[in-house]
Amino acid sequence: MYVGIDVGTSMVKAAAFDGEGRELAVEARPVGLGLRGGAAEQDMEEVYAAVVAVLGELTSRVGEPVELAGLTGQGDGVWLVDKEGRPVRPAASWMDGRAHELLDQWLADGTFETVFRRTGSAMFPGCPGPLLAWFDRYEPASLDAASTALYCKDMVFRRLTGAPATTDVSDASMPFLDPRTRSYDNRVVELLGLTHRRGLLAPVGDPIATAEAREGLPPGTRLANGPYDLPSCALGAGVTGPGDGLLIVGTCLACLVATTDLDLTGEPAGLYISTDRPGHWLRAMPAMVGTAALDWVLATTGVRHEEADALLADTPPGANGVRVLPYFAPSGERAPFVEPRLRAELTGVSLESTKADLIRATCEGIGYAARHCLEAAGLTGSLAVCGGGTRSAAWMRLLADVLGRPLRVVEGEVGARGAVLAAAERYGLPLDARAWTRASAVVDPDPARAAYYATAYEDHLARLAQARDRARRA
Repeated sequence: MYVGIDVGTSMVKAAAFDGEGRELAVEARPVGLGLRGGAAEQDMEEVYAAVVAVLGELTSRVGEPVELAGLTGQGDGVWLVDKEGRPVRPAASWMDGRAHELLDQWLADGTFETVFRRTGSAMFPGCPGPLLAWFDRYEPASLDAASTALYCKDMVFRRLTGAPATTDVSDASMPFLDPRTRSYDNRVVELLGLTHRRGLLAPVGDPIATAEAREGLPPGTRLANGPYDLPSCALGAGVTGPGDGLLIVGTCLACLVATTDLDLTGEPAGLYISTDRPGHWLRAMPAMVGTAALDWVLATTGVRHEEADALLADTPPGANGVRVLPYFAPSGERAPFVEPRLRAELTGVSLESTKADLIRATCEGIGYAARHCLEAAGLTGSLAVCGGGTRSAAWMRLLADVLGRPLRVVEGEVGARGAVLAAAERYGLPLDARAWTRASAVVDPDPARAAYYATAYEDHLARLAQARDRARRA
């Protein structure tokens, strides 16, 4: 069997696949995320213990020899470790908002735009550049104690294998990697005031690092580190042809479009993720908005997740005039624009508004945000969709209508699947990528509803522009 490991923000999963890509079993364990005063942190020991636990449960349950394993996980954030790979403090998550004042400064003085023009990376508070600069200013002892500033999957790989600290071109893409040379841009390090911390950046493994496992998996199991979860999902969904896209409906509403064109003009937003193939990138718009927005509305209205599909059918397109700008993240928004102070807005609500109106308006708002991201990323081909949101058939129909295009739904552990495909490429094992990435369904839009939403989308953009202006003046 083949094993894919996906270390997510709230859940750690391990999935087993047969040689044709069929999912044999999945084991999962939740992990905590501490939110306080703008900080978003995770206990590295808890995360690593969850990885070891799910691997043990999976291999015991399936009981077949492990041919090889691939590892992926959440991107961005800062995971500070010592020379032995042990944590020196809790990990700062990609959701962390403490560095927003630094980002405001860089937006004002042109540093933000300069970095984007050099690397194709539009920084946001939870990416390594601002976070490392924040630690250097307010918590330098943590950086002094650290040997390397890793990413999530890199910390896990180091512990599972004992291999030297390294990362790959996908994780290194934000914000220090020059996408043309596939190496760190030292001028960007200098611009962010981090030259004296340059030694903390992990060496870039190009190609992806491989090593034999010594813990979690049977000793000697071949393991590959990366890519991180967004490009891994693109591989797992079969999104590799230029112009084709992927929408990940998860905690983070990530929109990815495969491209061979590196365009560093236009509004700085999102990033270019370097892939295993030089000259091939993923134009990524990883929005902060996602299922967390819907989760908040469901919890606030007292509606269970299993009730949402029926409620979506209880109110018409437009949600009886209720509108939601779904920017609930405490760190604002990062794609397809960067607005650290942007917050959610609900309008058109009256005493006659129902729970169904609020839920549908939230789903519509998330759909408009997805359309905005996909357009900015340059989608011209087919669109695959994956993530926890695909479990809602009603939401998938609504998304197809809002986006105005068919959705190729890829279910299951898509990130883990992509990690296995990346590992197979590294080890020279021939796997049928077409069979591994087959769609479970195709959802077509309703022409009348799609026409309605095309007009409503323009209204969303107008209201968003006004909200962004208010956020800048706040």
